[in-house]
Amino acid sequence: MKTMIVFLAAVVLLLGSLMLAQQPQAGGRGAQAPQQPMSFFITSVGKGDGANLGGIAGADAWCQSLAMAAGAGNKTWHAYMSTQGPGAVNARDRIGAGPWYGVAQNVADLHGDTLDQARVGNGISKATAFTEKGMPVNGVGDMPNTHDMLTGSQPDGRAYTDGMDHTCNNWTSNNMGVAQLGHHDRTGGGNVSWNSAHPSRGCSQPNLVSTGGAGLFYCFATN
Repeated sequence: MKTMIVFLAAVVLLLGSLMLAQQPQAGGRGAQAPQQPMSFFITSVGKGDGANLGGIAGADAWCQSLAMAAGAGNKTWHAYMSTQGPGAVNARDRIGAGPWYGVAQNVADLHGDTLDQARVGNGISKATAFTEKGMPVNGVGDMPNTHDMLTGSQPDGRAYTDGMDHTCNNWTSNNMGVAQLGHHDRTGGGNVSWNSAHPSRGCSQPNLVSTGGAGLFYCFATN
């Protein structure tokens, strides 16, 4: 009889523990909201040949392949990059309409098109801009610093029209022109722009590294 009472008491304690574990946590927090699907990331690695990405199509393919390896290949991914010359493409026009979770609701929010949107800013920072693997990217103060992002773009997300090469021959060269760069950590020389901080020293991999990068770039889900 005593053994049975002890057994029943143990069962009651176990059931009570399970019920308590299912209750909302202290501070009024209940179950966490479902995690939003990935809609933006920084490439965990570059292609390794400086700013020669095989053109903008090669950059898109790199985004797509990294996303696929991370289990997000069911979406269409584009690199945030502009091209120049005949048929020039603006980075802002090729990344879809948004929203990009944790980054911006739409293209206007992303670029601060209005005064109010510029005051609020977008969500890109070292604390929030991760790779497709969910890992942070080195910034100023880390070794090595890899905060330079290839964009070829002006702050409003549009291509340059000044006749200078800001895209390393439209992302096909490792020795011609320069690449306009952004800072994902909003820190460093030039300015704190996420998409148009300063130009690279050149288009080769060593030039990108010496400037403070590794040939990384932003990828956005277009759908």
